[in-house]
Amino acid sequence: MKYDQLIQEVQEVIDPILQAQGLELVDLEYQREAQGWVLRLYVDREGGITVADCAELSGEIGALLEVRDLITNPYVLEVSSPGLTRPLKKPADYNKYQKRLVKIKTFESLEGRKKFKGILLGMEDEKVCVETEGRIFKIPLHGIAKANLEIEF
Repeated sequence: MKYDQLIQEVQEVIDPILQAQGLELVDLEYQREAQGWVLRLYVDREGGITVADCAELSGEIGALLEVRDLITNPYVLEVSSPGLTRPLKKPADYNKYQKRLVKIKTFESLEGRKKFKGILLGMEDEKVCVETEGRIFKIPLHGIAKANLEIEF
């Protein structure tokens, strides 16, 4: 099974559990690491989640994935919070976290740069607006390689 197809199928299986608990799937990774294969889920909810929430969710999802047998090789399931430097993955994230400090990396240069760190102004016509160094940059959503919230001091 191809990576994208596996990720999609895992997401379809776990979505009802997440929705029932009022949780949002922030990110989903399946990759080979030094200790073997790891399926990593980053989940969140308004007000945050606790370690106990993650442990409970891990048990539920682990049991369901075992029954469905989507992943044939041995793997470790990790469920955690996205943390303070949460990735911005969905278009809605760019409006939800307006006025927050962000770091964005692009695939290609935009006005001579690929890295932007500044205040997120939201989305406008499929472009992410960021104010940095007294300027406003409009970054095409499809051109963003990675975007995260930054810790503000």
